[in-house]
Amino acid sequence: MVYRDEIQIQTSGHRDMHEITIRVEQIVEKSGLQSGIIHVFNIGSTGIVGTIEYEPGLEKDLPDMLDRLIPPSLDYGHERQWNDGNGHSHLQSTIIGPGITVPFEIGRLLLGTWQQIFHLEADIKPRNRTIVVTVIGE
Repeated sequence: MVYRDEIQIQTSGHRDMHEITIRVEQIVEKSGLQSGIIHVFNIGSTGIVGTIEYEPGLEKDLPDMLDRLIPPSLDYGHERQWNDGNGHSHLQSTIIGPGITVPFEIGRLLLGTWQQIFHLEADIKPRNRTIVVTVIGE
């Protein structure tokens, strides 16, 4: 059986991170399914979904690391093509990706004690994000 729902997030722009584990768990609960997998997917090419120990240090460290690896710059081909200031945003989101898959059992996500699901905004301006959660199981 498949159940699908959405999470809406309003971001403030580049580096804005949101912890969404509880909202994902609520969707699993609403599905009525007991075991299987969930897929959490950001619609759009400049949003990131992953897992992390969601705490203030890492909430700063992850965007800092991405800005060091792929810094904002006007020297990207995307900037030469579109001049919209977010070439690095597309590349940063590509490194981590727009989605993850997590197993669940007895209606609960199988995450580690210090592992939470997050959304990170890589784009340079505020965005209204739709995150699709697909629950597959029995």
